[in-house]
Amino acid sequence: MHTPVKICVIGAGPSGIAAAKNCVAAGLDVTVFEKSTKVGGNWVFNASTGHSSVNENTHIISSRAWSEYEDYPMPAHYPAYPHHSQLQAYFESYARHFGVMPRIRFGHTVTQIERNADGSWRVDFTDASGAAQRAQFSHLMVANGHHWNPRWPEIAGDFQGQYMHSHDFKGVNDSWRGKRVLVVGGGNSACDVAVEAARVSGSVHLSMRSPQWFVPKFIFGKPSDEFASGSAWLPAWLRQHSFKWLLTLLQGSYAAMGLPENTKPPLYQHPTLNSDLIDYIRHGRIQPRGGIERFEGQSVVFRDGARADYDIVVACTGFYISFPFFDKNFIDYTHAEKTPLFLKMMHAQYQSLYFVGLFQPLGCIWPMADMQSRLAVQEITGRWQRPADMQAAIEHEMNNPHLDFERAPRHSTQVDYHQFRKELQRELARCGIDIGKPPALRRGGVKRPDALPA
Repeated sequence: MHTPVKICVIGAGPSGIAAAKNCVAAGLDVTVFEKSTKVGGNWVFNASTGHSSVNENTHIISSRAWSEYEDYPMPAHYPAYPHHSQLQAYFESYARHFGVMPRIRFGHTVTQIERNADGSWRVDFTDASGAAQRAQFSHLMVANGHHWNPRWPEIAGDFQGQYMHSHDFKGVNDSWRGKRVLVVGGGNSACDVAVEAARVSGSVHLSMRSPQWFVPKFIFGKPSDEFASGSAWLPAWLRQHSFKWLLTLLQGSYAAMGLPENTKPPLYQHPTLNSDLIDYIRHGRIQPRGGIERFEGQSVVFRDGARADYDIVVACTGFYISFPFFDKNFIDYTHAEKTPLFLKMMHAQYQSLYFVGLFQPLGCIWPMADMQSRLAVQEITGRWQRPADMQAAIEHEMNNPHLDFERAPRHSTQVDYHQFRKELQRELARCGIDIGKPPALRRGGVKRPDALPA
């Protein structure tokens, strides 16, 4: 007996609505579960804690041109790096335009998912009224994101001031005025929090355990990812060498600023995009510190023996990849250094399971999450076939990363934007779909609307 296709999408963030859009376009029965009341995932700003990871002043760190969905450009009046409120409006417009909104069940939280003997999926959830419900689906698309479950640093002792994670940082106010602030980390969130805090706090220190490359948002007048796209054709080693030379030329010695000197190439780690941090350090508004040894009350003892007192410590130490609805014995990538999925989306054993947007590019996730889900739909409708030996294909992918990324959970899903796009493009071409060049590289660019359509 043929089981009718009925697809469950978990999450109505940027990846989830792209997955649903492709299902709707193919005429498939799709239901999207979203625990919030709006589309956009992390880009739905909420001043209370526990939901999004954006603060009130968050702007995207990839440019508009390389972040928009390729079939739905952002409006012409949007800046090069849009604000979170503009992005949420863009996602909502996208979902309405492609008929996704009626398929979303807002206020619904998926609590448990189990695979049935026939390969279908039993989904348990609570509805908007809090009542427990259950539904059956033939296919599952997981798009719950990977920037929501805070990873706290392992530091001995207890800090007795205000201790928070960047996930719960929503902005600074008068309560921060004059306070002694320590920010832990060197990634994008750490730099954003440090710069925001430095505007009003009495002092801001930035504790970095290891070196980090800092990339300005604009290079020679262009958004940095637009500038970098011009060298995407170069061999990886030459891109690394030239990028390191350029950053050193533009910024000078990190050691001279009190920052740890980086001996690894820039794309060995996920780089940090921030145009303000270096200026704030050079103006004395932010002071670099080394790694932390332990907490003692409101004192922090650093590994170099230095000690200082703080009122607020903000841990900007990233997030775990988590699927709270799966039993950990079924799938658990929490501490994985490599994610065993073909094209970062397909499991070797479970053909009706897809992970959409579970990758971290040197660029933006959304355009390629759209391509991933489009490929998934092609398989569901019988127009594309996965490799016969999935395990071998996955091992080849894990053993041949696009760049020599650092071995760490932080980089378990890392890809190079342009190479990953080409891989997805190649697979879609096998079923007759011509994606073409990215809009930013097409002759004449892309025609942008002046306003978002309803």
